[in-house]
Amino acid sequence: MRITGALAVSAVLALSAVACGGDDGDSGGGSGDEVTIGFMGDLTGENSGLVIPPWQGAQLAVEQYNATNPKVKIKLKKYDSQGKPEQATTLAQGAVKNDKIVGLIGPAFSGESQSVAPILEEAKIPSVSPSATNVTLAEKGWKFWHRVVADDAVQSAGAANFLTKAAGAKKIFTVSDNQDYGKGLADAIAKAAGGAGAQTQSDAVDDKATDYSSTVNKINQFKPDAVYFGGYYAVAGRLFKQLREAGYKGKMMSGDGSLATGLIEGAGEKNAQGALLSCGCLIDAEGKTNEKAKKFATDYKAKFGSDVAIYSTEGFDAASTFIEALKAGKSKPEDINDFLKTVDFQGVGKQIKFDANGELAAQDIFIYEVKGNLLPLLGNSNEAKPTA
Repeated sequence: MRITGALAVSAVLALSAVACGGDDGDSGGGSGDEVTIGFMGDLTGENSGLVIPPWQGAQLAVEQYNATNPKVKIKLKKYDSQGKPEQATTLAQGAVKNDKIVGLIGPAFSGESQSVAPILEEAKIPSVSPSATNVTLAEKGWKFWHRVVADDAVQSAGAANFLTKAAGAKKIFTVSDNQDYGKGLADAIAKAAGGAGAQTQSDAVDDKATDYSSTVNKINQFKPDAVYFGGYYAVAGRLFKQLREAGYKGKMMSGDGSLATGLIEGAGEKNAQGALLSCGCLIDAEGKTNEKAKKFATDYKAKFGSDVAIYSTEGFDAASTFIEALKAGKSKPEDINDFLKTVDFQGVGKQIKFDANGELAAQDIFIYEVKGNLLPLLGNSNEAKPTA
């Protein structure tokens, strides 16, 4: 699947308040004609530009479902973790005990997913993340965990293939923020690139720091053809800015955690030009991939006043897995989880079907490139070519 045209991935999106609550009974499931489903992620922190779009996608899915006047409606409650695992843990405990959620969309990031999943596992509450990509999440043996995006192993293979073949990189320097998601992705990129014959070197930066001169100096001494950063756009923007200002001329690339206009704002538009991004998400603002995608893009823009952005479709599709369960008469957490083992439908982005460990069956990775203040899609990692 290929999309033409430039897509604006905007982090400046309005958050709307949602009435929330669960019933006062012993278990999740609501009052019989209403259930509470949570959404957890960084909605106000420095990387909220990655989470507001899937939150809005989930909102739209629930709003459209409730408008059909179904037998069991959904109350969607947001839990703003700000991407912090310790905050997410407290919120998850409250969601289970007080709000009696029957399912959770999220957590959005990998670090908070590591902390929250055991809580949901013990409570037997199913979760579907629209964006957590760390490989180890699927290796824990969790039975109630799922995601609607390819993991970092798939992303690293696609990105490394793109860098070594399409971009012709012989020397690649990987940098991470030393967090679960970023380190996992950067390490996997280095391994995949090394396996493809590239010479690699790596380093890590403190995501709370602002001066990366030590890492920048190491990069310039190595003289790589490409630098790949594993982490989120707030740090990526600062790193890319300092790299360009220090005279680095090679290619700069990051993953799905940086696929937001916040990267361009952080690096400065001039410094960000030509920066490359890899992602298991497909941003189809023109609705070219299928009829559902076209309707979704139209409905999303009508409701939120902006084009679909990173993980908008995944947020919608994650919510849709719970909606499909309710349509099938499954409103209790364990029944919903059993249903998710068999779910198989065309989402607005991909075919939604889970394997035994909660991984999505579809494994495509897509490449984007900064042009001006936009992040247009170059195509599938197997066929895309950099233009800068």
